Amino acid sequence: MKVATILVAGACIASASLYPDFAAAQGAQPPAQAQASASSSADQQPSDIVQSAAQSILKDLDANRDAYRKDPSKIAALVDKYLLPHFDTEYAARLVLAQYWRTATPEQKKRFVDAFYHSLLQNYGSALADFTADKLKVFPSKVAPGDDRATVRTEIKRDSGDRIAVNYVLHKIPEGWKAYDVNIDGISYVKSYREDFGSQIEQQGIDAVIARLERGEKPSDISKTTKATGSKS
Repeated sequence: MKVATILVAGACIASASLYPDFAAAQGAQPPAQAQASASSSADQQPSDIVQSAAQSILKDLDANRDAYRKDPSKIAALVDKYLLPHFDTEYAARLVLAQYWRTATPEQKKRFVDAFYHSLLQNYGSALADFTADKLKVFPSKVAPGDDRATVRTEIKRDSGDRIAVNYVLHKIPEGWKAYDVNIDGISYVKSYREDFGSQIEQQGIDAVIARLERGEKPSDISKTTKATGSKS
């Protein structure tokens, strides 16, 4: 389970294998702009934030479902507008890069965060246009005063009727609660990507990995190529 899969799972679907890929929306905001555009969530419970983002996406889908079916690439802009402002992309990128973040130059960090962000807008499926409220359940949660970490449990119902546990991990920063990791059936995308990128950077170097992300290659595909050939592209 990878980044694009996981983010949509929380608001929309459960597995990238269910749906075909499509290109990222044009004109998507860079991370700083997207996060700056989000209203403060400092006074909201984390589960309320997840529920609100999902409801906003559903409302927009219901109002424009035919248009999204005709042009699924527009759904990436929908996720960019309603979901990603509640996701701490830079913090997640730091966790994914781990020790390589400390040795990266400021330019490399910026390029990686930007490429990482736009990868979140890729690989969404056209079947998202048919996502409905009955496919998502967000379990209420309460966070004790003073806590700065929280987990929000959600459940996604697939077309087969199977239910998949999707848990968001959030932390509280001055702007409010932001998600930085998601676990699907116990699999953390941060940990999974950290392992993939670690081997890629070890063999290719961070600039090569960033360049491949910028070209729109899936991290999972880069990892397969790296393991199979030790490519230095």
